[in-house]
Amino acid sequence: MTQTKFIKIKKESQVARVTLDRPKHNVLDIEMMKELNIELEKIAGDADLKCVVITGEGKSFCAGVEVSDHTPKKVSEMVLVFNKIFELINLIDIPVISAVNGACLGGGLELAIAADIVIASEKAILGQPEVKLGFFPPYAAIRLPELVGTAKAIEICTTGKNYSAAEAQSIGFVSKAVAIDKFDETVESYVKEICHASPLILKMNKRAVKRHVGTNFHQAVQLASDYFLNTLMKTEDTLEGIKSFEEKRRPEWKNR
Repeated sequence: MTQTKFIKIKKESQVARVTLDRPKHNVLDIEMMKELNIELEKIAGDADLKCVVITGEGKSFCAGVEVSDHTPKKVSEMVLVFNKIFELINLIDIPVISAVNGACLGGGLELAIAADIVIASEKAILGQPEVKLGFFPPYAAIRLPELVGTAKAIEICTTGKNYSAAEAQSIGFVSKAVAIDKFDETVESYVKEICHASPLILKMNKRAVKRHVGTNFHQAVQLASDYFLNTLMKTEDTLEGIKSFEEKRRPEWKNR
């Protein structure tokens, strides 16, 4: 396990686990975000990984960004390193899971929803309370409309209210809300399902989804078909998947 001051990194069985660890509620400050960005950059460049899990140490996932870093002298640097988190997560081609185990507020919720899959325990409290302090959440203003639609995104940002895991799931910015005693088990079940696949094919599935967002239907079908026929079907792992199915055995992935 790699351990910096505020971020714990553990890589095993092709899974990278990122744990926020800044007592007492894993509030992000500039130093912590710089550490996180260094680790995310390493993960983005690791061709052998299949999955990333981001969680928080203790009773909180992340309760936001340090308010003192929003002062005029620090805010430009804070925004720069904060935005870098989302740029790097966007570069990660394998599935990213946020395992939300408690308070997930402000910048913490923005970090959580940057993931592809958000799993929240019933103890989780989620919200964007920035409006109450005279701010708006920059990344959430971009990401939430993709997840919940414009009207709900405005509700979340302008009321600053907190949501339970079940409410967040019903709205659409949490993928799965689970009981506390099932939380770890549920996270691991997702990881296990993902890790059955080839690292290369996982990346291609995620790319296939992301690259066609916003294109018209005809163009999207043409692009997806071309990617399927001229890239996917030429990989060794796709041919191995077909062969293993026909031979009724587990596939032996080559990651190529």
